[in-house]
Amino acid sequence: MFAENHPKTKTSPIVRCFGAIAFAALLLFSYSALAQSTDQGNSTPQTPSAQKPQDNAPPEAGGPGGDVGPMAVPKKKDSSDTEAPPPPRPKKVENMPDYSLTVDVPVVTLDARVVQKDGRPLALPPDVAKDHFKVWEDGVPQHIQSVTQSEAPITAVLLVEFAETNYNFMNDALNASYAFASNLKPEDWVAVVEFDMKEHILVDFTQDKQAIFAALNGLRIPGFRERNLWDAMFDTLDRLDRIPGHKEIVIVASGIDSMSHNTFDKILKKVKATPNVTIYAISTGKAMLTVIDTGLNSSQYTMQYVVADSQMKQFASLTGGHWYGPRFTGELPEIFREVAQSIRNQYTISYKPTNTKQDGTYRKLKVELVGPDDKPLIIKDEKNHDVKYQIIARDGYTAKHEVE
Repeated sequence: MFAENHPKTKTSPIVRCFGAIAFAALLLFSYSALAQSTDQGNSTPQTPSAQKPQDNAPPEAGGPGGDVGPMAVPKKKDSSDTEAPPPPRPKKVENMPDYSLTVDVPVVTLDARVVQKDGRPLALPPDVAKDHFKVWEDGVPQHIQSVTQSEAPITAVLLVEFAETNYNFMNDALNASYAFASNLKPEDWVAVVEFDMKEHILVDFTQDKQAIFAALNGLRIPGFRERNLWDAMFDTLDRLDRIPGHKEIVIVASGIDSMSHNTFDKILKKVKATPNVTIYAISTGKAMLTVIDTGLNSSQYTMQYVVADSQMKQFASLTGGHWYGPRFTGELPEIFREVAQSIRNQYTISYKPTNTKQDGTYRKLKVELVGPDDKPLIIKDEKNHDVKYQIIARDGYTAKHEVE
């Protein structure tokens, strides 16, 4: 009914074409939006590992570049730019003192005896000994550090010749040596060595007097006429050099050598090089000369014993000992007692040499008692008479040789 009341309008072709185009565009836009929404719902989130890392290396690191940035290789710095750190100090140990090492010149120890004209020891007051002893080394005065006197224990070797050449006198000399053994104290050490063509140790160092007496009693009949004095002395000095402290050798011999491999010059050098050894030489040559019959060869024997006595004197002089030349057997007991007394009454002088070189050279020594005026000290006895005396000490010593 109503159609009848509103008349129909007529649409143009252009309007219809434009509407179709608009409709198609709307459909295309809707489809595109729907596809994009579907892709976003199905996609997974991107992991951090897939991302390109950030370059945090400083420019001064240097090094080649890569896919993930520059490779950091530190540049070498100049050694002059930085100093090496000092080494760490050792930890201080609680209650431990600090020590230092120093090398000093060795102290020279010299034994000296003051004896009267007749050979008896002369005892000096302690202040006189300390203030008036003077020592020269190679002519240069030395500063003495200490002077002491004490009856030190004896460490001695009784070196006895026992050959057929002078049996009667040697037998008496052995008997007289009992006086030396009898004066030994409990703290003394003595060894007995006899020699003919070879040396034999009868008893090693002992403090037993009975062992010494037994060793001397064992010398009954000599077996050979040959004598190797130089070899016996060399071996004895070599053994004593390994024993600390001061030592003595009491030689009872003619002084004649006929069998040794060593020469006199070699044994003389050995005596000089062996420190802290004093030799007391008792020569039997003078007694032998008194019994030599006058004959064609008497001058030859006389010269032989004169040379032997001179060599024995030299051994004693070099070491600060004493030489005895008894002519009769009755003198022997007193000689042995004097030797024992002389060994005990010695002065020990210590000083540091002004010549500090350790070159192994031989240094000459001179010891004197000097008064305030630098002249020889005058000693008076209880009657106010001048006492004649002499000082017996080593002729010198061999300095140590520094090892390169």
